[in-house]
Amino acid sequence: MSSQTRREQDSMGELEVPVSALYGAQTQRAVDNFPVSGQPLPAPFIQAVARIKLAAAEVNLDLELLDEARAGAIVKAARQIIDGEHADQFPVDVFQTGSGTSTNMNVNEVLTHLANAQLESENSDLKVGANDHVNMGQSSNDVIPTAIHLSAVIAVTDTLLPALRHLHDVIASKAAEVDDVVKTGRTHLMDAMPIRLSQELGAWQSQVAQAIERIEESLPRLERLAQGGTAVGSGINAHPEFAERMAKRLSLQTGHAFRPADSFFASLSCQDSAVELSGHLRTYAVAMMKISNDLRWMNSGPLAGLGEIELEALQPGSSIMPGKVNPVIPEAAAQVAAQVMGNDATIGIAGQSGNFQLNVMLPLIANNLLSSITLSANVSRLLADKAIATFTVRQDNIEAPLARNPILVTALNPVIGYNEAARIAKVAYQAGRPILEVAEEETDLDRETLERLLDPAKLTEGGIQ
Repeated sequence: MSSQTRREQDSMGELEVPVSALYGAQTQRAVDNFPVSGQPLPAPFIQAVARIKLAAAEVNLDLELLDEARAGAIVKAARQIIDGEHADQFPVDVFQTGSGTSTNMNVNEVLTHLANAQLESENSDLKVGANDHVNMGQSSNDVIPTAIHLSAVIAVTDTLLPALRHLHDVIASKAAEVDDVVKTGRTHLMDAMPIRLSQELGAWQSQVAQAIERIEESLPRLERLAQGGTAVGSGINAHPEFAERMAKRLSLQTGHAFRPADSFFASLSCQDSAVELSGHLRTYAVAMMKISNDLRWMNSGPLAGLGEIELEALQPGSSIMPGKVNPVIPEAAAQVAAQVMGNDATIGIAGQSGNFQLNVMLPLIANNLLSSITLSANVSRLLADKAIATFTVRQDNIEAPLARNPILVTALNPVIGYNEAARIAKVAYQAGRPILEVAEEETDLDRETLERLLDPAKLTEGGIQ
């Protein structure tokens, strides 16, 4: 043993750990056993585990299974972790034992170290044990699934949904601002009937609104907790009232309506609610990709593209081409969308790994689900504030092709018939002339009637002109 380490013991024997570490032997074994990615589980997940330990100490105190001194010391220690302290003391890799036992014990050991330091400062002879006291009435098999649900609910309600509502409101505000802008619609990337720019943005707004609706609808199922199922779902070594009391304590901590799962056997062996939420995040990612690519196309140019809008210039776009500016925010959002879709594929595969009484890819589900939530929330605000809120309309670039759009002739179908309208459209396109001029020459309709029938703004209202 060097001056840099100390000896710690667990059920398998002694092990050296860094002298500065707040964790013990089981955490060190996991660090040694899983040098895979160098990426620990996200802080919000660790904080969720600490919330469970805090609630368990309070419940076990209420049930007279834990004395006041030990319970108080554990509660104080857990609050430090929940507040973000000692974040460097949770080094266990995401790619570890599939139950997340290493992370559960990592938290147990850190809380034990902190709680014992607290008791020692109070001149108490009592000692807290990681398994006997911090983990009392619990198993990794119900703690980790509970922490997945708990951390996801908190992240969705505190971070993701506010970001999506902000994006929704920014799109609505911008749509109102550009309502008078009429542009060429496009289907198959080809000219189509005119639409208002506000109608185009309104489609984005609806996509975001539906994403909010889907995600909100998944929350009640995430609020059902595995805590109380312990090892296999039977609740062995947990007080009969433990599950209900834990749900109430966690509800008081967070303000959410947590309750015990309908079946602990299902909540330990399955991660269907996490898979469901991930699916909704994927659906939103698909919408985000569409919105991002629409912005990129509309901004393309500035001379050789569509050039309908100009996104805010945020940074130089090339290391070799001076003056080039790129649509960096939509590109970042599109990359996030791709990552969330990939995370969802992984979560779907991991969700299938519920073999008999336990899912054995829980850390992977926890990591990818929180990653998708965080990435989606952060980039949604960027998309709102640095792309949609700030783009300007290039009116000249919109008006010129709109006036020459031969597809406007569609409005004449009820009057002159589809085939005749198609003939006129071809003549106008080949000659590069406005459809109104060609229709005036090729039909018996007077100019006033044609101006009424072919008014792009009126055509955005639908119906028969």
